[in-house]
Amino acid sequence: MQFIPIVIVGFAASLGLTPVSRQIAMRLGVVDKPTLPRKLHKGEKPLMGGLAIYLAVMLSLLVFSPPQYISQLVTICGGAGLLAVVGGLDDRYNLGVRVRLIANAIAAVVVVLAGVQIRLFGIAPVDVLITLVWIMAITNAANFLDNMDGLTAGFSAIACFFFWLIAFTQGQVLVSLMAAAIFGSALGFLAYNFSPSSTFMGDMGALVLGFLQAVLAIKLQFSQQPLSVTWVIPILVLALPVFDINLVVWTRLADGRSPFEGGRDHTSHRIMALGFSPRVTILIIYAFCMLFGFMGLAISAVPADRGTLLGLFGLVLLAIMYVIMVAIRQKIQKKPSG
Repeated sequence: MQFIPIVIVGFAASLGLTPVSRQIAMRLGVVDKPTLPRKLHKGEKPLMGGLAIYLAVMLSLLVFSPPQYISQLVTICGGAGLLAVVGGLDDRYNLGVRVRLIANAIAAVVVVLAGVQIRLFGIAPVDVLITLVWIMAITNAANFLDNMDGLTAGFSAIACFFFWLIAFTQGQVLVSLMAAAIFGSALGFLAYNFSPSSTFMGDMGALVLGFLQAVLAIKLQFSQQPLSVTWVIPILVLALPVFDINLVVWTRLADGRSPFEGGRDHTSHRIMALGFSPRVTILIIYAFCMLFGFMGLAISAVPADRGTLLGLFGLVLLAIMYVIMVAIRQKIQKKPSG
């Protein structure tokens, strides 16, 4: 396939740059210390893996992107670059939620002004608002998910693999290029980040990956299927971050806590609470991502009536899993301490 070289370059660049980013992080003191009960790792871990991911994505796109896509890529990569810088500073100096959200909003506005928009209702203010909410939600969801070795890198690789396949079947070159670059770069980093990891991507990587995938989802278009069917495809491909951010936010609000307050209430934590090891937990989550990715791919290929039914099935399945996750937490809370 014509996109294999971009995957190879992204993978090789990320694989080669991650040890460099790890050394830089250790020298600058950008490390994660397991000082909170919700931390699962032991010892200090360098946090600048996101630098390797961002540079790998940029390098692979720079080498392979046709000239007609440069202006769009500059805008998208500029927004991602802003988040990489702010995320790196946050990893080092703990800038706080407000600064991250402001940077996220600026990056979202930049790509919206460049024409990257959801066009769901045909009413400009409504569609722009939905676009901004989507980009900010997915960006932060990816950051929320960075709570276990290999989680954000793994789900990003899986999601971008399916974005790549779907975009390729639809003849969308730019989306295919971006998805292939992110897939290879996330996979290269995962070689160091899978449990037990030797380095973390930090906010620098999670914010970038979330932002780029949110943009991919918006730019994905379909020539054959109607919008009434295809709107659910990005939601299914990104089912894990969509599911987890809703689970966590509503749980914390119900408890009277801030949605941005840390805690062991994520999907990964609830699965581990059933007695699974971190490695088995991450493999279960990968299977979850692949299942919904295949659903998204199938909807893009089958007739509209079957696509509608499959989309409804996927949403119902997510609702059932949500109920299960709530029940797991209630069971955990009822366990006697000591």
